[in-house]
Amino acid sequence: MIKKVLFFALLSSISLHALSQSDTKVTEKKKGRPNIPGTFAIDLGFNFPTEEKNFYTNAFGSRTLNIYYYYDHQIGNSHFSLHPGIGLGLERYKFNNDRTLGYIAGPNSPFDTLSMIPVMDVVPFSNSIKKTGLITNYVDVPFEVRFSGNPEDPARSFKISLGFKFGVLYESFTKIKYRENGETKKLKDKENFELNPIRYGALFRVGFGGFSLYANYTISPLFKSGKGPDGAKINNFTAGLTLAVF
Repeated sequence: MIKKVLFFALLSSISLHALSQSDTKVTEKKKGRPNIPGTFAIDLGFNFPTEEKNFYTNAFGSRTLNIYYYYDHQIGNSHFSLHPGIGLGLERYKFNNDRTLGYIAGPNSPFDTLSMIPVMDVVPFSNSIKKTGLITNYVDVPFEVRFSGNPEDPARSFKISLGFKFGVLYESFTKIKYRENGETKKLKDKENFELNPIRYGALFRVGFGGFSLYANYTISPLFKSGKGPDGAKINNFTAGLTLAVF
């Protein structure tokens, strides 16, 4: 799904860029970003969850793809601007040690479904495992306050911004890729796994023109209180690169 969304986003940006170039030639306007009341941005980052001893993740395989639209509003003639936005936050946590997220019965009763808690369990066919991980997808509402060195030409300006992000979980599942009888197979298990249905955290960006480095710390735990693997409280830190398409 992430590959399809990224392909669509890149295709859209190329089309918009070509259209803007065509309009520039016809109207002979000055070169620069298209006259669009906002910014379409793509974040590519790596996830670094806390409590890795309970979550068993691989940093290079744990990735984030955010696709956001920001409405840009300059504050008067100052160097500061406001940027409310909306978009999709698509996150992947790749597990190590041939483990996946599963359930065990809680202490109250082995038949009490309300007491089921998620744990990191060994994959049954671990000898043939290729990949295993957790995917969490959100609808996000970010908000940023930005300082621009040259607000009249943001495409060629130094920028630094602070903000926060609020998200609602709309999909979560584990995925296991393994070999069986000479064939590669995939197994998906769609569950909420006691994941926190909402998330919120702090944002930071610094960059020049359409490229920025960004960091996001999710203050809200990934799982509900006391419901993480082995009861661990797991937060997530993400760092990566932002590309402002237009």
